[in-house]
Amino acid sequence: MIRRWWRAYRGLRLGTRLALGLGVLSLAVFAVVGTALTAYMRDYLERQLADQMKLVQVVQSKDAAAHGTVRRKPYYGWYTAVYDVSGGAADLRTPAEVPADSRALTALAQTMAGSDEDLTRTVRIDGHGPYLLRACEVEPGVVLVSAAPMEDVEDTVEQLITVQVVAFGLALLALVVFGRRMLRRGLKPLSDMASTAHGIASHDLTESAARLPLRVDGRDGGREVAELRTAFNTMLEHIDDSLAVRAEAEQRLRRFVADASHELRTPLMSVRGYADLFQYAAANEPGERDRHLARLRAEAARMGVLLDDLLLLARLDAAEVEAPLRWEDADLTELVRQAADAFRAGHPDHPLTVTAGPAAVRLRMDPQRIRQVLDNLLTNAAVHTPRGTKVSVTVVAADGRATVAVADAGPGVPAADRERIFDRFYRVDKARSRDRGGSGLGLCVAASLVRAHGGTITLDGEPGATVFTVTLPAAAR
Repeated sequence: MIRRWWRAYRGLRLGTRLALGLGVLSLAVFAVVGTALTAYMRDYLERQLADQMKLVQVVQSKDAAAHGTVRRKPYYGWYTAVYDVSGGAADLRTPAEVPADSRALTALAQTMAGSDEDLTRTVRIDGHGPYLLRACEVEPGVVLVSAAPMEDVEDTVEQLITVQVVAFGLALLALVVFGRRMLRRGLKPLSDMASTAHGIASHDLTESAARLPLRVDGRDGGREVAELRTAFNTMLEHIDDSLAVRAEAEQRLRRFVADASHELRTPLMSVRGYADLFQYAAANEPGERDRHLARLRAEAARMGVLLDDLLLLARLDAAEVEAPLRWEDADLTELVRQAADAFRAGHPDHPLTVTAGPAAVRLRMDPQRIRQVLDNLLTNAAVHTPRGTKVSVTVVAADGRATVAVADAGPGVPAADRERIFDRFYRVDKARSRDRGGSGLGLCVAASLVRAHGGTITLDGEPGATVFTVTLPAAAR
C-alpha cells in the first residue's frame, strides 16, 4: 500500500508534489502549535479554578473552625468535606457535601496529613466526571477538602480544539490550493522550457538547412529560473550555430562532390575515347599511335594533379589531422627567386619583375608548400592574361610579417567574382577550356596552404590590374 502511494506520489507533477509537501509540513506545524496552545489553555484554566478554590477555602476554613463543619452551601456542583486526620487515617465529619464515591477526597485528606503545603489534584469521580480537588489545613489534625467540577474547563478546551481544527483545516486547504497556484505560476517558465524542448524534439534536424527558431521568453521565476532560461537559450544558440555550420558544410560537400565528379568525368572520357581508338587499324599507325598515347599520358597526368590537389585539400580541411607541412627555417626571398626563374622558363611571353630587398627574409615554414603557393599564383597570372602582360612579384618584411604581392596588368577580376575566387573549381571565365583554364583548384590550394602557415591571402585590384597578397607571420608556427 505504501509503495503504491509512493509511486502515485512520484507520478504527480512537480507543482502538485511541492504543494502536498508544503501541506504536510504545514499540518505538522499546525499540530505542534495547536497542541501547545491547548495545553497552555488547559493549564491556565486549571490555575484560574485553583485560585478561585483557594479564595473559597479561606471562607470555608473559618466556617469549619467555628462550627466544626462547613455550613455554608458550596457552589452548584461543588463538594466540601472536613476530615479529622491522625495516625494516617482520615475520618469525615458530618454533615458534609460529598459525592457517593468520596474515596478521592479521603485519599487527598490522608496525603495532606503529612504535608506542610496545600495540595491540588485532578481526579475523575465516578458518575460525575473530572474534578479538581484542593486540600488545606484548618487547624492541626483537621483538613478541609474542596472539589470543583472541571466540566467548564473541558468544554472550553474542546471548543478550542474544535476551533483550531476548523481554522487549521481551512488554512491548510487554502494554503494547498493557493500555494499550488502560486507554484504553478512560478514553475511556468520550466513548463515553457519543456514545451520548447518538445518542439525541438519534433523539429526535423536532418534537413540540411535545419534551424531552431524556438526560444524561451519571459521574466518570471526568479533569479535561478532566469539563469536556467539564459543557459537554455545559450544552448539553443550553440545548437543553432552548429546546425548552420553543418548545413553549410553539407552544402559545400555536395557542391564539391558534384564539381569533382564533373572535373574527373572529362579526362576519364578522354582516356576511354583514346583507348577505344586503338581498336581500329588506323589508330595503330605509328604516327597516330604516338599521338594517342601522348594524349593518354597527358590526361592521366592531369587526373593525377587533380587528385593530388583534392587529397591535399582534404588533409588541410580535416581538423583532426595535423596539417601536412614539414617545418624548417627557409629564406622567402630565395623561394621567390626560384619561382620567378621557373616562371620565366615556362612562360617567356609574360615579362616578370621581382622586387626584393638584399637581405634574406627567413621564416619558419614548409618551403615546398610555400613554393607551391607562389607557383600557383604566377601560373594563374599567366593563364588568365593575354601574352605580353607584365607580371611582378614584390617581397616586403616589416612589423614581424613577410608580405609577397603577385600582380599582373591583365583584365582583372570582376567584383562579382572576387568573393568566390578562392572556392574550389571556381572559374571566372566559365567559357574557358580546361586545357587552358586549369582545374580550378590552384587558388583554393594556395589559400589553404597559407592559412595552414597562419597567414592570409587577399585579392585586390581593379579593371586592368590584379594583385594577390600573401602575408606570413615571422613565426609561422
